[in-house]
Amino acid sequence: MKEINVKGQKRSDLGKKASKEMRKEGMIPCNLYGEAKNANGQPEAVAFMVPMAELRKVVYTPHIYVINLDIDGKKHTAIMKELQFHPVTDALLHVDFFEINEKKDISIGIPVNLVGHAQGVRDGGRMSLSIRKLVVKAPYKQIPEKLDIDVTAMTIGKSIKAGELNFDGLEIITPKDVVICSIKMTRAAAAAAAAASAEGK
Repeated sequence: MKEINVKGQKRSDLGKKASKEMRKEGMIPCNLYGEAKNANGQPEAVAFMVPMAELRKVVYTPHIYVINLDIDGKKHTAIMKELQFHPVTDALLHVDFFEINEKKDISIGIPVNLVGHAQGVRDGGRMSLSIRKLVVKAPYKQIPEKLDIDVTAMTIGKSIKAGELNFDGLEIITPKDVVICSIKMTRAAAAAAAAASAEGK
């Protein structure tokens, strides 16, 4: 996975009004979950804020990043866990980060990359990609930037499900019966098949 550096600063005022003021100043309220514990040993979020300019490089991209967070000089290694956007304007409102380390497994969606020119497409069918990311579990150092899936042998009417895939060192969390991609019959392919069948009679 690619790594990127993001700087933030702690925030103490956690109210909605304070968050609104932050956004007016170009700052986005964030929380970091994971390693921090309170006096009772329970997980505790670290509240901080990051300039929108810093977040733009990790939010508006197809890539998955390990984020080296610097919060007031204290370093954390994290991934983005949840993003909240305004329902009307689509503006970024809030980000939740999850702290990670080399020993702890994480679950994360990795982009699917179809490799090869499928036989079914050569025969006139249409490739349909049903999901763009596959959720996998592993230590973050073992997680790739993308998951290559060879579709060369796929024919019209065939599909690939999550349960048919296997990647070294990765546990696939996406349910086994979820269809990743399939090749659908098109009118042109159906007409060609019908013509070929008629010629054979």
